[in-house]
Amino acid sequence: MPTTIDREAWSAAAVGAVPALVAALTGHRRTAVALAALPVGIVAFFRDPERTVDIAPVPDDLVLAPADGKVMHSGPGQPGVAPEGDWQQVSIFLSVFDVHINRTPYSGKVTDVTYRPGKWHAAYKFESATENERSDITLSHLVDGAERTVIFRQIVGLVARRVVTRISAGDQLRTGDRIGLMKFGSRMDIFVPPEVELTVAQGDRTVAGETVLGRWR
Repeated sequence: MPTTIDREAWSAAAVGAVPALVAALTGHRRTAVALAALPVGIVAFFRDPERTVDIAPVPDDLVLAPADGKVMHSGPGQPGVAPEGDWQQVSIFLSVFDVHINRTPYSGKVTDVTYRPGKWHAAYKFESATENERSDITLSHLVDGAERTVIFRQIVGLVARRVVTRISAGDQLRTGDRIGLMKFGSRMDIFVPPEVELTVAQGDRTVAGETVLGRWR
């Protein structure tokens, strides 16, 4: 499937190209060639591949991965991390080599988007979930007259220093729609009700918009 580059890439790549330009202007050609790998790598980081969900509707009973990465936790909501109430939680760690475009794990109306500034702990550490810069997004979806709520959280990490959220309260989303990105290594937490059967385990790899995280029973 085709891959595009997110618009956030160009300003970051321009900054990354400065060392190579300086080396070239001062006659250090070999160094310039080596340093040119930096802006190329930055552009690759912002790649935005098409996924299966872009061409196929997703059934209402499926919750899909909102991010590429490795599952750090899959099970009951972690105390101090999960919102108040009874939740199941899936946490995904994104390395700098993963695609960082984020997608909504479920369809519905965005009822709340809350941005919280914070620290930049490594995203695989427990405290990153509560102390790092993040955006909490709440979705509500009616199925056969019953309301379903899914909450997911963009969390930046040690290298990532900015969360980009391109949706707001009132938006109507389809499962797999792009909602933003996290720059340079980060974490995504997803919270679903107990009636969702989780289908991933710690250590599994996920692909945004394709990997099924859980199913409504």
